[in-house]
Amino acid sequence: MGSLVSPLTRLLGVVLVAAGLLGFFMASPLFGIFEVDTLHNIVHLASGAVALVLGGNQAMSRMLLVVFGVGYAAIAIAGYMQGGVFGLFAVNAADNVLHAAIGAACLVVGFGSKS
Repeated sequence: MGSLVSPLTRLLGVVLVAAGLLGFFMASPLFGIFEVDTLHNIVHLASGAVALVLGGNQAMSRMLLVVFGVGYAAIAIAGYMQGGVFGLFAVNAADNVLHAAIGAACLVVGFGSKS
């Protein structure tokens, strides 16, 4: 699992930055699937940028994956229970599934790698 830490962090960074940028230029739902709004896009850009910056450091990448894993799992749970994320931005079923998958992948790789 340790060999996946930095690549997953970098991939996550690229995807989140791309999603954040596309969200400003494409109509919601993004790709006809994912609910986005300005705050959602800003969160994607910021978290993606952090992932890209930390992606070169194994220990920081591991920590980031664990933090992202917990955060995305919480966002998925909030989305399923509330239909939104703590009243800040709307999500739909596709967002909830994606957030749950990101959270699970981050937790598995983050906790599955050596400290």
